[in-house]
Amino acid sequence: MDNYRAPVEDMCFLIDEVLNAESCLGTLPDFAELGVGPELTTALLDEAAKLAGDELAPLRRVGDEQPASCANGAVTSSPGHEAALNQMAAGGWIGISCDPNYGGQGLPEIYSTVGHEMWNSANMALALAPMLSSGAALAIHAHGTEEQKQTYLEKMHSGEWMGTMNLTESGAGSDLGVMKARAVPEGDHYRITGQKIFITWGDHQATDNIIHLVLAKLPDAPEGSRGISLFIVPKFLINADGSLGERNDVYPVSVEHKLGIHGSPTCVMAFGDNDGAVGYLLGKENQGLACMFTMMNEARLKVGIQGLGASEGALQKATAYARERVQGGVPIIEHADVKRMLLVMKCLCEAMRALGYAEAVTMDLAHRGEADQRPAMQARIDLMIPVIKGWMTEVGQEVTSLGVQVHGGMGYVEETGAAQYFRDVRITPIYEGTNGIQAADLVARKLGRDGGGAMEAVLEEVRATVSQLQSSADDRLAAIGTAMTTALALQEQSTQRVLQALQEDSTVAMGASFEYMMQTGYLFGGWHMARAALVALERTRGGSDNPFYDAKIATTQFYAEQILPRCAAHAGAVAGADGALLSFPLEWI
Repeated sequence: MDNYRAPVEDMCFLIDEVLNAESCLGTLPDFAELGVGPELTTALLDEAAKLAGDELAPLRRVGDEQPASCANGAVTSSPGHEAALNQMAAGGWIGISCDPNYGGQGLPEIYSTVGHEMWNSANMALALAPMLSSGAALAIHAHGTEEQKQTYLEKMHSGEWMGTMNLTESGAGSDLGVMKARAVPEGDHYRITGQKIFITWGDHQATDNIIHLVLAKLPDAPEGSRGISLFIVPKFLINADGSLGERNDVYPVSVEHKLGIHGSPTCVMAFGDNDGAVGYLLGKENQGLACMFTMMNEARLKVGIQGLGASEGALQKATAYARERVQGGVPIIEHADVKRMLLVMKCLCEAMRALGYAEAVTMDLAHRGEADQRPAMQARIDLMIPVIKGWMTEVGQEVTSLGVQVHGGMGYVEETGAAQYFRDVRITPIYEGTNGIQAADLVARKLGRDGGGAMEAVLEEVRATVSQLQSSADDRLAAIGTAMTTALALQEQSTQRVLQALQEDSTVAMGASFEYMMQTGYLFGGWHMARAALVALERTRGGSDNPFYDAKIATTQFYAEQILPRCAAHAGAVAGADGALLSFPLEWI
């Protein structure tokens, strides 16, 4: 059985001491009466940690070994998973950051984000259900009529119903413009026909109803992605009084047999094999992609958090094993290379957590902050999201792979459970837009649309942190400042190279985009680690004898010495993007 215990001390430290949620969020009108601050943070995180560690984590191996299955148009979930989802719903975790006018608790996004880290560390396959349901609810909240909001949102926020997102079709992949699903108008609704694949938690019996959001084309729709509309297709139709009516014509055909996340039923869904599934237009006709992308920032933030969650789980399992496994007369944690691997895992987890949490606060400020702040905060979160999704999921693969390596041969066999983290996290660089798409988005859209303005605003904040480090009388922080100075200069150079390439040859910019995304992630991760180290030093100088603070500084030192130099390698690849990559003949590959 897994013994996951959430790193609550680090989580609370980031939220309350580094990000100071009480002052930056607690005074906003939407949050002023909620008591945002250390007391609320501790109470929420302690309860979430109990749920994750005591209820979700023991099911991680169960779901892996007893996958969800599909027969006769219905999914049978992995044992215990539906009951666990009901426990999450009963605790109010599904709609924790959703609009209180529609049954949500209205708390800041940072609390939803920290919850999702715990759920994904404990059981990533199970955590996918509330994550996708929240995304579907967000799209309805943003684009639904008042009647649609009243019909669906309260039950989705409470977890009484859940939602799914139905985008992908066989042969279409990320090119949604060639989809075949069709919607034919019929009175006040539409008849939906077609198949969708890779539908996360597409069917189950955990909730009374499942609200599918489905992309499809109208008969007279324009060609390509401009002709896609979005529809609400409930599993059970809903009567005028809100009760459930007849079964809609939407059924799971099968579940995918996957590398990982076996406890998550990833379904092939058939719409309208009989009379046509009844669907209701969400938003305007032919604007389905715009409606769907409303929830992409939030979804991609959560996918980045999945990379962190799996990494933290792998770190805890690897650390416990290294303390127990004796070789050469000592626990292997005393071996220099094992210690190195564990420190790489630890510092990358802490860097991912700091970056993800910081930008969850940015998302709150973009949506609920002071009116004059919102445009700048929106520009910043738009810039950060592809970095969070792309860098954190790439790093997640490295950390979970190291977790296997720490176990040695025992990591390669399934009995230890170390390999499951590695297998589960492998999907994260693929879905919600592959990391190649994230990199292209970062460069072509987020960097290019304002000539690097949003990036420069963030880099100015990095410079301010570097200045604090360099002026510190503490030798440890000064050394971190030196490493950050080098990484910052490289980032400035790469940014200018990419901006120039966008003007001169966009193919070169696209060739550099993945390396630029990774370089950016390592710098920003180091920046937020450094911010945390500065606060930790303040606490020790203020008289605290909590070893957590010295450990935070030491972890940041290790990051500066062993991880930040990766920025130079990525910068070198960015500088060479116009070389062999472009000239290499395709027939030689």
